[in-house]
Amino acid sequence: MWHLSLPWWEFVLRAVIVYGFLILILRVTGKRQIGQMSPFDLVLLLVLSNAVQDSMNGGDNSVGGGLILAATLIAFNAFVSFLTARNRKAEKLLVGEPEILIYDGKVIKKTLDQEAVSMDELLGALRSTGCDDIKDVHLATLELNGQITVVHAEDPTGKKPRVFRISRGMRRKGRHSGYGG
Repeated sequence: MWHLSLPWWEFVLRAVIVYGFLILILRVTGKRQIGQMSPFDLVLLLVLSNAVQDSMNGGDNSVGGGLILAATLIAFNAFVSFLTARNRKAEKLLVGEPEILIYDGKVIKKTLDQEAVSMDELLGALRSTGCDDIKDVHLATLELNGQITVVHAEDPTGKKPRVFRISRGMRRKGRHSGYGG
């Protein structure tokens, strides 16, 4: 039960390698967060965890090995959070940057394609903010948390633009997370 079949440091090294690989691969796949996952995303996450289990534990089923892995993953996650909170370059590399979807009434198709946002999803998000026409949008941004922020163009009466935030996950259900203005 407590006897490790590998040296303790190998558990640590394996956990850091697998964690780093998964962060890289998930970073490349998009900006959705767990609360905004589709059922397919959840299944992928569960299958991924099963797929990498043996690469982390090296076939060891001991309690000690599991505790070392858990402690390493939690510690490394805390380190990555600390690093990205204090280093802009690390944050940009590991977390990414908001992406502009619409600028001055013009859709940036390349960004939609890169971020896997369909035109129907974007139009639905705009409708949720009360915007009937893309030309009425000054700026629409896919934020790091998966929300789409919409800044309406200034209306002819001189009112300031309104800012709306719509969660990508909520968008499919026809609700938005609120707005500011």
